[in-house]
Amino acid sequence: MAYLHGKFMWFEHFSGDVPKARAFYSALFGWMTDPVAMGAGRYALIQNAGEGIGGFRTAQPGERSLWMSYLSVADVDAASKSAEAAGATVLMPPTDFPSVGRGATLADPTGAVFSVWKGTQEDPPDAEPVPPGAWYWNECWTPERDAALTFYEKAFGFTHETMTSIQGPYRVLMKDGIARAGIMQATQPGPPAAWLPYVSVADCDATVKRAADLGAHIGLPPTDVPEVGRIAVFMDTSGAMIGIIKGRFTG
Repeated sequence: MAYLHGKFMWFEHFSGDVPKARAFYSALFGWMTDPVAMGAGRYALIQNAGEGIGGFRTAQPGERSLWMSYLSVADVDAASKSAEAAGATVLMPPTDFPSVGRGATLADPTGAVFSVWKGTQEDPPDAEPVPPGAWYWNECWTPERDAALTFYEKAFGFTHETMTSIQGPYRVLMKDGIARAGIMQATQPGPPAAWLPYVSVADCDATVKRAADLGAHIGLPPTDVPEVGRIAVFMDTSGAMIGIIKGRFTG
């Protein structure tokens, strides 16, 4: 089977109001939601142009809304132990999800939450160009950029390259010669450290306007990033942060 270990290959939206979140993203990106069987319950599978790309799940009472990033690993148990040894906090120990895969949820030493995953089916392949509505990039926003970099390199064997950004040096996490994610220095005071996924869009400005009309709070208005593309970041109507990008490799 084709696994792309080191790739953030799946994203789930956690909130206290799944129907509200589904309605927002359906109107914004045209995503469809297909309830599928999972164990004894149903899973709200997000589909973009007929391809499964993530899901909607109900957050526990008191938990903030967020997009959960899933990192493909060869062995969930070994990855969880390696991450814990490198300073992560285990929030959910390695757990089997029958017929789907095995995963664990972690918080890195700076507080950003993510999951590691080994699925029973192969990982979604890399696409170039990236079609609108699909995941384009993933970025860790943290006030402790260098500590986060040290952690991800030690725990998962990433290497890195450095780019220049408006926030100073930007660390690009590399795996097997492929850029897989970034680490951004967050300003303080600001929101807690978090992983921020970006969705590919055909028109950044038009998508931001539509998001605002739907009730989103715009955090970063459309901004050009040299040699990268045009990006924006906003908080959806459930309170989860998400980015969009009209990138160099957008279809």
